[in-house]
Amino acid sequence: MGLDKTSMGFFERHLTLWVAASIVTGIALGKMAPNLARVLDGLSIEVNGAPVVSIPIAICLFFMMYPIMVKIDFGEVVQASRNLKPVLLTLTINWVVKPFTMLGIATLFLAVFFKDLLPGTEIVKDGSEVDLYRSYISGAILLGIAPCTAMVLVWSHLARGNQGLTLIMVAINSLTMLLLYGLLGGWLLGVNQMPVPWQALLLSVGIYVALPLVAGYFSRLCILKYKGLQWFTDEFLRVLTPLSIFALLATLVLLFSFKGDTILANPLTILWIAIPLAVQTMLIFSLTYALAKWFGFSYEDAAPSAMIGASNHFEVAIATAVMLFGLSSGAALATVVGVLIEVPLMLFLVRVCQRTQHWFSAKNS
Repeated sequence: MGLDKTSMGFFERHLTLWVAASIVTGIALGKMAPNLARVLDGLSIEVNGAPVVSIPIAICLFFMMYPIMVKIDFGEVVQASRNLKPVLLTLTINWVVKPFTMLGIATLFLAVFFKDLLPGTEIVKDGSEVDLYRSYISGAILLGIAPCTAMVLVWSHLARGNQGLTLIMVAINSLTMLLLYGLLGGWLLGVNQMPVPWQALLLSVGIYVALPLVAGYFSRLCILKYKGLQWFTDEFLRVLTPLSIFALLATLVLLFSFKGDTILANPLTILWIAIPLAVQTMLIFSLTYALAKWFGFSYEDAAPSAMIGASNHFEVAIATAVMLFGLSSGAALATVVGVLIEVPLMLFLVRVCQRTQHWFSAKNS
């Protein structure tokens, strides 16, 4: 069975191409107008005299997150009680297994195998000087603790998975992130010997998860009440969905306008970062898919369970990296590499799912 690419929007289908174009545009902009990113990043909200929230980036990242959150029907969370095993497996993989395998794999590759290929240090947002490889590991950590709540709907649909289960897990993961993202992220960054500005980390969760979550929830209620579900789906979401991609690309242009010199001086850096991220994705997918088979899941439940575990909520990861360590940080670059590899890698895993449907039993009654 081939991929039904008509199920993906134009921008989603070519996301890797747009990301690559944004990288080139950003690097070119950095060469032509080297002070632009610094000026924009200087437009910040300060806490105790230190810049914490870049206003232009905050605006871009809010519009990355809001279109995702407004799609979620949190009323469907109660349906999870009807089929607890896939929900419990996904939560366990996302919050008990995945963060620690990401830390281990990123450390093994970036701090051991590739350490001599990633020389140098950088000054992060709080003024601390850190090794670049530790900054890249930090970006990987922020990806590893951010389960996907957007593109996973596309992956599940393409794999012909249980969309009801996928929507339920999107809602549950969004709520869980409010509780665990800051605490788990702060702890793992500390393990990686990075400075942990807790105030900024918690503020990041509030701005980039809680604010769009609340805005999405209440605006969805209002729109459904006054305009109805059909208008919401056919008109509002049709216009709104590309906004998330545009906001992401605008953020990437800014990121790479500031990282251009580093990339041009070390063009293989993106490859060294991409390898552990790809290994992590394949490992988590394989583990979750195998456990789903072992627990006797139907294919319709196994596919989205594995997809949700394998993919990352790169929007939140990018936002948090920028807020904690700065627009020019290695951590921010590592989260962007996560965007770059996600689409082709997840499309490959969709094919894996499609070709292994026969491994699973018929849909549970």
